[in-house]
Amino acid sequence: MKELIIDSLVDTLKILPYLFITFLILEFIEHKFSHKSSDILSKNKKFGPIIGGILGGIPQCGFSVAASRIFSSKIITIGTLISVYLATSDEMLPIMLSEKVDFLLIISIIGFKVLVGIIVGILVDLIYKKRNKSNVDINDICHEEHCDCDSKGIIYSSVKHTLKIFLFILLANLIIGFVIETVGSDTLSNILLGKNILTYFGASLIGLIPNCASSVLITKLYISGLITVGTMLSGLLTGSGLGILILFKDNKNMKENIMILSIIYLVGVLVGILVDLII
Repeated sequence: MKELIIDSLVDTLKILPYLFITFLILEFIEHKFSHKSSDILSKNKKFGPIIGGILGGIPQCGFSVAASRIFSSKIITIGTLISVYLATSDEMLPIMLSEKVDFLLIISIIGFKVLVGIIVGILVDLIYKKRNKSNVDINDICHEEHCDCDSKGIIYSSVKHTLKIFLFILLANLIIGFVIETVGSDTLSNILLGKNILTYFGASLIGLIPNCASSVLITKLYISGLITVGTMLSGLLTGSGLGILILFKDNKNMKENIMILSIIYLVGVLVGILVDLII
């Protein structure tokens, strides 16, 4: 056990500088463009799912939360919100960059998520058109959502995010290492890599957890070679950070919330299965 803890700590410490640099860049992007992204989304409703998918794919961790707030005020469509959720990359990008995963693969995964988000968003809006309009000002919502984002600066936010994800990665390494030691790598690989249909349902369910730990765990399992690319996509497609949590908090229409949650979950499962069948 002592050796497992030391190995996990050393492995995680190695990626700490890469995590900080990545989050520094991401924080800069979010501070500069998050307000503009929300504004663009609200003013181009006709192309909402397309814009939502593209903006959701840009690494800015608070955008799914902002989109949930905007949706709850009836400014954007259901399809647009779903497009944002499916495209959101959450913590996948910094982890893969810090682990030196092939950059083309990272871009492919993000691009694929954006494409799925756009297609599903458009289909949902074609089927579900009934929604009341709102007179709420987008600028009021954006101000409320980002009122404290600049108070402590980019460096502080980057350090905070880096340490938080560092702990999640360390925990994920410890869990994965412990499971491998207990069950055995061969047995675990046979279970997770055997394209058992339950793994897609499980990964999509993990992705729905409104916490950074879900995408950290899914990404680490894939990098460790313990799950397929399809299973990984099942988890990453449903992972929208705190977006779902804010949706259920702010949007009073529970039927609408459950419908959105169900669509995201089923898309994650089905896309994961299809990807593994094709590849």
